[in-house]
Amino acid sequence: MSLRRYGLGSRVRVTGSLLVFVVALISIATHAQQENPPKVDILAGYQWLNPGGNMPTNVGGTVQSTKLPSLPRGFALALGVNPYPNVGLEFDFGYNFQSGGLNNSTFSGGPRFTWRTEGVNFFGHTLVGLNRLEVPGFGNHNGVGGILGGGIDVTAGRHLSIRLIEADYQVAHQNFAGRVPASLKDLERPNYQGVRLRGGLVFNLGGGAPSLAPSASCSAQPTEVMVGEPVTVTATPNNFNPKHTVSYNWTSTGGKITGKDNARSIDTNGLAGGSYTATARITDPKAKKNNQASCNAQFTVKEPPKNPPTMSCTASPTSLPAGATATITCDCKSPDNVPVSVAGWNATGGTISGTGNTATLNPAGASPGTITVSATCTDSRGLTASANSEVTIEAPPPPPPQASKLSDCSYPNKTRPWRVDNTCKAVLDDVAQALKNQADAKLVVVGFADPDELKRRKNLAGERAVDVKAYLSGGEAKQAIDPSRIETRTGPGGGQKTEHWIVPPGASFTEPETQPVDESTVKPIPDHPAAAAKKKPAKKAE
Repeated sequence: MSLRRYGLGSRVRVTGSLLVFVVALISIATHAQQENPPKVDILAGYQWLNPGGNMPTNVGGTVQSTKLPSLPRGFALALGVNPYPNVGLEFDFGYNFQSGGLNNSTFSGGPRFTWRTEGVNFFGHTLVGLNRLEVPGFGNHNGVGGILGGGIDVTAGRHLSIRLIEADYQVAHQNFAGRVPASLKDLERPNYQGVRLRGGLVFNLGGGAPSLAPSASCSAQPTEVMVGEPVTVTATPNNFNPKHTVSYNWTSTGGKITGKDNARSIDTNGLAGGSYTATARITDPKAKKNNQASCNAQFTVKEPPKNPPTMSCTASPTSLPAGATATITCDCKSPDNVPVSVAGWNATGGTISGTGNTATLNPAGASPGTITVSATCTDSRGLTASANSEVTIEAPPPPPPQASKLSDCSYPNKTRPWRVDNTCKAVLDDVAQALKNQADAKLVVVGFADPDELKRRKNLAGERAVDVKAYLSGGEAKQAIDPSRIETRTGPGGGQKTEHWIVPPGASFTEPETQPVDESTVKPIPDHPAAAAKKKPAKKAE
């Protein structure tokens, strides 16, 4: 029998192409899903059909073309065989009927692909077979048919599922040639394209075998390392629920484990040579049973040759004047290329402080001569080496001259608080003698005044200083000290006094917070104003 005779050649080719496409998808998905399905499943349920197309009817002795109505009454039976987790064969029977003898039944088979998840399965199928249509007054007719569609099953138990929905596209061909007038050419060999919907119960048989027990495999990379080199251990879980997140607990007979999840790093620093075992325990916290597996990975730690480190030290500079410091640098290396560190700094004089391979020598307190600095280099295995360097400490130069306070004077006179009284004059005579004995020295006179005094006489501290200078350079004692050798300043804080500082050559006066006196505005006040007034014209003559 030729398919072309029934006009199904193109439809069969289309159906064949769809079949090849679905089988290709099935082959790909089969590798993604490998769960144990039931060996056999049987569907029993309800079927609704809209065949699509027209049928012949006899109205008053005249044959007419009438649209096939929907057939809401029907039932469905299907047998599925599952040789693989996701790929199976389905044998299908569907029957729909109507009062008056209008019936439609299909007998078909073909491949089915099922995507299985927890609680819900999704499937698609492509079926070909026999389509039988019985039309009142025109008898039973058998033709080739095809079904393409899919549906959803909801798991209700180990052996029972509910076919929530199945929706199929159904095609068929019939032949009424010889039973209808030649004028009704569309009914001689009509084609039908319709939709069927199903629902019901699916009985799962021969499956439900216990899932494989969870297992795990562990590996170490590399399996052999030198002491100090890291090892990466990896655990691979098997037969765990892929939708659950598992936890990993790692232990090892040696080394420190760091990292997370299934891959960890083991630090072998400090381990003795030998074989060690890392163990991973994998747990599925969501599963109530069969939720653990463990595995081991072996690795070997080898000890490298134990050659002690080598070290040399240098000093910069090698000769130090007093008050300077020297930097000591040590170069430490391991012939075995293991980590090294420099410590144990020591010096035969002064103080030494170091960080890493560099130290600073401070010779304070050491006598002139040679100081030997030593350090120790230690590698990660405890092997050591030592080295020395020498620094020569030069004899210190004599200390620089410094200013020193010779004496001070008090000013108890309330009426003339700037006046250099006789007691102060005696003190200043000693100061003048000291300046004569040190011809190159200078004198700094610092004047002070209490805050309440300054409120009444703001330049009082400066006046006390310039009066002392006036006495030393031209007072009644005639000390005749060169005024250029005398500097006047004022000091901070209170005090009714002057201080007298001798400043030898090369020294500086560094007392803090003192200020120079502006002698252009602050003038000395004569001890005897009347006598000074008489001499005033003479000074102008000069």
